[in-house]
Amino acid sequence: MKLMVAVPNLQTFFHALKLKVALVTFVILIFPFANISAQQVAILKYNGGGDWYANPTALPNLIKFCNKNIKTSIKENPETVEVNSVAIFNYPIVFMTGHGNVSFSDNDIENLKNYLISGGFLHISDNYGLDTYVRREMKKVFPTLDFQEIPYNHPIYHQTFSFENGCPKIHEHDNKQAQGFGLFYEGRLVCFYDYESDLSDGWEDEEVHGDPYEIREKALKMGANIVEYAFKN
Repeated sequence: MKLMVAVPNLQTFFHALKLKVALVTFVILIFPFANISAQQVAILKYNGGGDWYANPTALPNLIKFCNKNIKTSIKENPETVEVNSVAIFNYPIVFMTGHGNVSFSDNDIENLKNYLISGGFLHISDNYGLDTYVRREMKKVFPTLDFQEIPYNHPIYHQTFSFENGCPKIHEHDNKQAQGFGLFYEGRLVCFYDYESDLSDGWEDEEVHGDPYEIREKALKMGANIVEYAFKN
């Protein structure tokens, strides 16, 4: 008695495999955030000489606050991602701060734009001295867009926590009013920029700046709103 073994049609098998690979590639390109954990964040590393690594305790503290108070499940230790890296698509929101120069290469510009128009979100915190460079470089990313002051009734100010007067004032800087600016692409807020506020300083460990609890709490609550908004939108 002979044992009959069914041998699959290899041509059919490899054709099916190619279709699956093509489908996965299509999903990654068209829906770049579909294959990742939605609740992860990263620090944006940029060139130009500015201290992108400023405020090292800020984002870890914000993450702890968010996980406790708005029920996120963000990884406690944030990653660092370069502007031109494909890894940026792993994060629904990236955070940028510093005091000095910012310089985006052509690859940086293309990658950051693709990230933002594909559903990504950028939060920029002016850690004093960043304003001129941020405005210049983001204009390269979106030449037809200008930073607009975000109205106080915008949802980013009214997530779990409500800020009736917009972005809270955390540090004095030039003693100007704190403002929240945004870049809107096809009606969607893709970048939130806190100016003369310094939210990220307010997220740092208490002993770094000696801010009272009430000030730090305002900063953390506004930061949580930004995270919540980015995850929802």
